Amino acid sequence: MRELQDYVRSIPDFPKPGIIFRDITTILQEPEGLQLAIDSLIAEVRDCEFDVVVGPESRGFIFGMPVAYALKKSFVPVRKKGKLPCETISCSYALEYGTAELEMHKDAIQPGQKVVIVDDLIATGGTPEAVVKLVEQLGGEVVKLVFLMELRGLKGRERIQGYEVTSLISYEGE
Repeated sequence: MRELQDYVRSIPDFPKPGIIFRDITTILQEPEGLQLAIDSLIAEVRDCEFDVVVGPESRGFIFGMPVAYALKKSFVPVRKKGKLPCETISCSYALEYGTAELEMHKDAIQPGQKVVIVDDLIATGGTPEAVVKLVEQLGGEVVKLVFLMELRGLKGRERIQGYEVTSLISYEGE
């Protein structure tokens, strides 16, 4: 039986020399890889007490939605600025070369709801940090963050210390 990391394609020197890009589209292309990824994410949160799965755009949608569906939980999308139609709250965060802004509907999380955040990747930690801030701004409680993959060399966990964090695949470098 193949391991989840066996489905990840590694592309050397992309986007720049010395970087190995970890491509998860190959997980999505293989039915067995996709099933293993979703089943593994579900297993990580099955025993947690929570109400809502939150997934940031766009791969958080891909991996978070089936987790919410399988466990009969609601799903809340977090989108890039200007993509949600109703009243929103927002949080800016730093990127490698600038800033970005994420938004969530103002009525997406009710005070006291317990939240699991699901995304494809934790790298520098900017995105999950912003998502945690949005959830907490609405009165939600983040009980766990689950990632398909982690690039430990970028130290993203440092930005979300104090939260339970799990990654299914972990790589040492960037």
